[in-house]
Amino acid sequence: MGREAIVDELFYARVRETLDRIEADGLLKPFRVLTSAQGAQVQVADSEGGSSRSLINLCANNYLGLANSPEVVEAATQALGEAGSGFASVGFICGTHEIHKALEREIAAYLHRDDAILFAAAFDANGALFEPLLDDQDAIVSDSLNHASIIDGIRLCKARRYRYRTGDMNDLEAQLRAARSGGARTILIATDGVFSMDGYLADLRGITGLARRFNALVMVDDCHATGLLGPEGRGVPALQGVEDGIDILTGTFGKALGGAMGGYIAARTEIISLLRQRARPYLFSNAPAPSVCGSARAAIRIAAGAGGDQLRERLAANARHFRLALEAAGFELRPGHTPIIPVMLGDARRAQRMAGELFDRGVLVAGFSYPVVPTGEARIRVQLSAAHTPAQLDSAAEAFVGAGRASGVL
Repeated sequence: MGREAIVDELFYARVRETLDRIEADGLLKPFRVLTSAQGAQVQVADSEGGSSRSLINLCANNYLGLANSPEVVEAATQALGEAGSGFASVGFICGTHEIHKALEREIAAYLHRDDAILFAAAFDANGALFEPLLDDQDAIVSDSLNHASIIDGIRLCKARRYRYRTGDMNDLEAQLRAARSGGARTILIATDGVFSMDGYLADLRGITGLARRFNALVMVDDCHATGLLGPEGRGVPALQGVEDGIDILTGTFGKALGGAMGGYIAARTEIISLLRQRARPYLFSNAPAPSVCGSARAAIRIAAGAGGDQLRERLAANARHFRLALEAAGFELRPGHTPIIPVMLGDARRAQRMAGELFDRGVLVAGFSYPVVPTGEARIRVQLSAAHTPAQLDSAAEAFVGAGRASGVL
């Protein structure tokens, strides 16, 4: 008993030391507590847990502003009333409901794919993808800036791993050549459609061209593009005119498509059929709740229609407006044409201090630092929504200038 107590205390002491080091390095992430629905303007509890404050929200993935849309909320409520709070089962036992099949058909049709499979989270979708499809005879060529869920999914797979520099088609070609000369049976190129920390678009034209040359498959995680980029919001493949060159699409219902949660994989029927039999996060996680399915179906209908076009036009205008305002003020921004605008600050402590100054001035943002972004590349990632008004954006830009001066950024 005495030895166990000593071991336990050593463990907890080590955990406390790690936490202390994270805080000393300026990497401790604060968690703001909302007391309202998600939206362009939100109520946030103060740090003492007392009264709430109203802030302009510039850090949500609510690109089309549908998270609190009456139509989307009504669809979620209706599904909740018809099918209950949840299914208390995984899909292959008794968790599959007709609402799941309807959502799978609708997301597949929206993205011009044969079929789709649902997951409790988009992270699970990427975690589920690779291991059932590829083994040690195969190879995965992955972009160096890919999302953590892709990285973790690849780690679960026995396929040989290659990495290429983001946007560098020469490096991608070299890695494909190495994989092919290494005897890989199947090669899969894996990439984000939009790199969420930078707002960069993947060069899918270049990627699909090389994939044809090397007889490789292409997988795209389009979480930050589906609903908001390309014709009908079908994402980066549609925007760049290469939908036919993409074999597998993964995405989420937690961003533009309703802002709830849950993910999907959309692909040819045989891929989806095998994933239903072998994908562990699908086989061992409860089926998505009815409310999530209801809200996602309503969001897809909006995104695919004329209303979606109007929201996308407003979103693009908001992104241009705010980017120009920050550039005119002298902030260093990563270039791009998406609603993701990284304000580069370099130092983690400066990013946290700037986020705190903005909070005091009525703007909700988050400072991002290692390990979310590379050391020395700390930033505030601004994310615009179609729900923001020009007046809110002008007020937020003014707050950025004040916070920038107070933080020594300007």
